[in-house]
Amino acid sequence: MGKRSLQSDGKAFEDTLRKHNLKVTPQRIAVYEALVSLGHASADEVASHIAGQAKSKVSVASVYNILTQLTALNLCRNRLTMGGKMVFDISTRRHLHLYNTMEDSLIDYPDEELMRRIDELFAGKRFRGFKVEGIEVNILVHPTRHRKKV
Repeated sequence: MGKRSLQSDGKAFEDTLRKHNLKVTPQRIAVYEALVSLGHASADEVASHIAGQAKSKVSVASVYNILTQLTALNLCRNRLTMGGKMVFDISTRRHLHLYNTMEDSLIDYPDEELMRRIDELFAGKRFRGFKVEGIEVNILVHPTRHRKKV
């Protein structure tokens, strides 16, 4: 869930890079493909995934730099888990997250009705001295013995 299809987005990814005068390199493609596959991942996890695929060699520092570039281009978003881990989220559409407190991980949870209700609750709310930029919701969960895929 929340992962993009490479068949539909691979060309768009390359076009976006070119539009911003960035070269379409094997390293950028490998990072993008790894993030598509993983959904939510840290730079270390992306680098490890790439190394396991043996497609391209990319240092963790380069992976982080590429992920930062992709975030600036709105091709992914960065998120800080409650455990303090920086992860990158391939899904740029508005959505909720289940935050697995035992594994310090995020899982996309698409629920348009819940998002609509949250918007209704916050419509017209004002916070003195602040402007609302958006609303992000993490629902704290932990695995059960009979864990079902979301």
